[in-house]
Amino acid sequence: MTESPAAADLDTRRPVLLGLIGTGIGGSLTPAMHQHEGDAQGLRLQYKRIDLQRLGLGVAALAELLLAAERMGFDGLNITHPAKQAVLPLLHELSDDARFLGAVNTVVLRDGRRVGHNTDWQGFAEAFRRRMDNAPRARVVQMGAGGAGAAVAYAAMTLGVERLTIVDMDRSRAEAVAAMLCGRFGAGRAVAADDPAAALADADGLINTTPVGMAKYPGTPLPPALLRPALWVAEIIYFPLETELLRTARALGCRTLDGGGMAVFQATHAFRLFTGLEPDAERVLRHFAELVAAGSAA
Repeated sequence: MTESPAAADLDTRRPVLLGLIGTGIGGSLTPAMHQHEGDAQGLRLQYKRIDLQRLGLGVAALAELLLAAERMGFDGLNITHPAKQAVLPLLHELSDDARFLGAVNTVVLRDGRRVGHNTDWQGFAEAFRRRMDNAPRARVVQMGAGGAGAAVAYAAMTLGVERLTIVDMDRSRAEAVAAMLCGRFGAGRAVAADDPAAALADADGLINTTPVGMAKYPGTPLPPALLRPALWVAEIIYFPLETELLRTARALGCRTLDGGGMAVFQATHAFRLFTGLEPDAERVLRHFAELVAAGSAA
């Protein structure tokens, strides 16, 4: 077991209590990934789903839930839709990335303080580096500018994308993300657009951060006719792991990246923050594949 400096703060003899707050999270694989890695590391780790939908609650209940988690001895919480932004004013401190992105998906509860982090962007960046590191990045088009979209767009900039064109049904949202990125990475590095066909004409790659392609939102985020073999295509969806967009792209000969890697690596970064221990990324990847295969067979 590889131990980071923060691990000294964690008593491995007591249970490590974690949770996920969000709506409709019954299918999330995050709890299973954390529990499996905790077992492998010798921790008594328990991970609870706190599903706002099942509890009949909205984001207004976040303050109450955070207080309850502290009182019950939780070590941390993952935060997902629709609470990634609503949780911000309830925290004592934000990491630089979370502050810049204006969204939190990981809250560490320690010594009476709530510290917010964003590991979504790290998850996408690490997955891309592992599977697509030599892919061209001069011009990239991203569909979607929501909470996950902002994190992935930030990751794209850190990965060296020279110009990112963001297309969203809400033009003002795309413009806001583009402006944020230009402020950090330089004028003209990111732009908002309305026409994916024009944007893709000279693009090297396409990233989908919209929910279109999920089991409950079937279809593709743009007309499949806009794809071409030289284009690489990346998804952040992992239910299903092969979306219609990826299936179509692969049939054309496009290089593709599914959303599984982002799911795994956002979790491994969060595990590190929660426990102070270094996760075994390869072990988590193997376990994720087993979970997906089991789900497909069910």
